[in-house]
Amino acid sequence: MGGLFRLQVVVLSNNSFEGKIPTNLTNYSELRELNLIDNKLEGKILEELGSLSKLTTLGLSSNNLTGKIPASLGNLSSLTKLSIGGNNLEGSIPEELDRTSLDFIQLGFNSLTGTIPSSLYNLSNMRYFRLGANQLVGSLSQDLVVAFPHLRQLVLAENRFTGPVPVSLFNASMLESIVLPNNSFTGLVPQNLGRLQNLRVINMAINQLGSSIGDDLSFIDSLANCTRL
Repeated sequence: MGGLFRLQVVVLSNNSFEGKIPTNLTNYSELRELNLIDNKLEGKILEELGSLSKLTTLGLSSNNLTGKIPASLGNLSSLTKLSIGGNNLEGSIPEELDRTSLDFIQLGFNSLTGTIPSSLYNLSNMRYFRLGANQLVGSLSQDLVVAFPHLRQLVLAENRFTGPVPVSLFNASMLESIVLPNNSFTGLVPQNLGRLQNLRVINMAINQLGSSIGDDLSFIDSLANCTRL
């Protein structure tokens, strides 16, 4: 691959490749897509990937990668899709990712800690927000849908989130999936669920939702308006 300086797409997903991510991949300055999903790669995500200024898609999910998510990925201003779930990544989510153009983020099934950086709510094109099966803490922004007006999937299952489910979430007209089980969310489920005409999946099991007032399940009546459930 030494002379392929105009190389734009590398798709080697769903194989049995072992070893580390080759450092010479970072020499291909025209690269738009790098997809190594579902292999047996190990080692760290290269800091140098942040130099691929034209990269729009980075797929490294379902490998055996370790270490932290490089803050240098925030240099990828054209990046729209980041899929690095299903590895052994640790540490916090870099605040610098807000400098990208992400509309799809998959960080699930790692060992990430800390809170969702407030800077991520600047990614106004976000459609698929998947951070499930980590060790993330804190509460969700109550202006979640103001931040993500095009949101289609919210997957935060199996973390340690607390606080109320944002009321604004149920104003997301394009939302198809709400997957929040195995956290510590509290309070009531908003009554305006019926506004989500495109909703197909809702899972809030194993939380601490409810109150001592009673009539906690009255929101179920509004689900009749969710015709795709």
